[in-house]
Amino acid sequence: MISILGTSGRLNEMRDVIEQMKEDSCESKDSVFVSVIKTYVNAGLVDEAISLYKSIPRFNCVNWTESFNTMLQIMVKENRLEIAHRLFVESSCGWEVRSLVRALNLLMYALCQKSRSDLALQLFQEMDYQSCYPNRDNYAILMKGLCQDRRLHEATHLLYSMFWRISQKGNGEDIVVYRTLLDALCDAGKFEEAEEILGKILRKRLKAPTQLDLGHLSDGKDIENAKRIIHEALIKGSVPSLASYNAMVVDLYSEGKIDEADKVIIEMQVRGFKPTHSIFEAKVAALCKVSKVDEAIKVIEEDMVKVNCLPTAKMYNILLKNLCNVGNSTTILESLNKMSSKVGCTGDRDTHSILLEMLCGERRYLEASQLLEKMSIKSYWPCTNNYNSLIRGLCFLGRQYEAVMWLENMISQGKLLEISVWNSLASLFCNSEKIKVSSETFSRLRSL
Repeated sequence: MISILGTSGRLNEMRDVIEQMKEDSCESKDSVFVSVIKTYVNAGLVDEAISLYKSIPRFNCVNWTESFNTMLQIMVKENRLEIAHRLFVESSCGWEVRSLVRALNLLMYALCQKSRSDLALQLFQEMDYQSCYPNRDNYAILMKGLCQDRRLHEATHLLYSMFWRISQKGNGEDIVVYRTLLDALCDAGKFEEAEEILGKILRKRLKAPTQLDLGHLSDGKDIENAKRIIHEALIKGSVPSLASYNAMVVDLYSEGKIDEADKVIIEMQVRGFKPTHSIFEAKVAALCKVSKVDEAIKVIEEDMVKVNCLPTAKMYNILLKNLCNVGNSTTILESLNKMSSKVGCTGDRDTHSILLEMLCGERRYLEASQLLEKMSIKSYWPCTNNYNSLIRGLCFLGRQYEAVMWLENMISQGKLLEISVWNSLASLFCNSEKIKVSSETFSRLRSL
């Protein structure tokens, strides 16, 4: 019931059921609280999400690890680090939170984003005292933070720690962490040190042949060329695996190195590996960042077809967000139609929300209202801003019935209308030609 009410936007009723669940002291699963917390956040009710999390001990719930991680992730995303720290301190000592590894990752990431990799390193070093064993994500986050802060001495020691703690078997996924340090050393002009560390990586961890000639890295005349040679050595000298190729390509695309990533894709296909969805998603995102929308569409409609890889809703959402910024809803609609015919689906909640926002931005309010009707069938409710934009636009067009219909829908979800939109409604109601209809509408509003 909580899930259905939350999905349909009926937050007041959802609160009542949650309260009843607490009073009945029935078993409350961690996943239920995760769902409700996300529902509150999506509705812009972050403080209410915090309040719910703090009240979990009053429920019959014996494990709320996922709720803790979800809440911490939201606080980091909202840049409310003091609250995140307080939540961590309050929750890290109890047995209800079974693992702190993800939470520590989030805190280290937040500190690194604030250029405080020194504090993140202290947190990492204290993991043993928290009975936590570091994983690959810990090392990747901290390595990037240390290198961004030019703390290369600590970063090098972190790499050696990674060698004996998690990389003893030469896992190919570690290649991204290695590349981060080697690139930073090149940027700092420490080519000999980069060459020395690369040799150790290739000999001891990736089980590569030791006869690779790396002497041409030492002159340091071309930093980008040195990086490219290192990347090629890591790829060609590693134990071939889909995981290592996937990690390297996604990382290169995320840094905007499209041509270099394309070459790695060719290399992996030569070795018999097929590009994954995550690779294509990363490429589409990279192309969209540099406004190469036509090439991004070509990736979805041609490149993926060649390797028998079906586009996903997430893939189209990445593309649609870029098209939304361009302001071309016609192209979006065409893309949606192609997705429907090729993939057999009409998009997810994000897809419809992007399109609704786009139509309102172009003042195509009737089409937006029709789209929202389709969304309501699937319980894809929009955010408060989209409701306000749509109702304001319908008032501008004199569409009183639709405006009030979505107003009722909005209020039933616990969302509030902006004062300026109320003014637009009042102006529409005071139209003398529609005074009878307005009177009936006011009666409906009083009952809400």
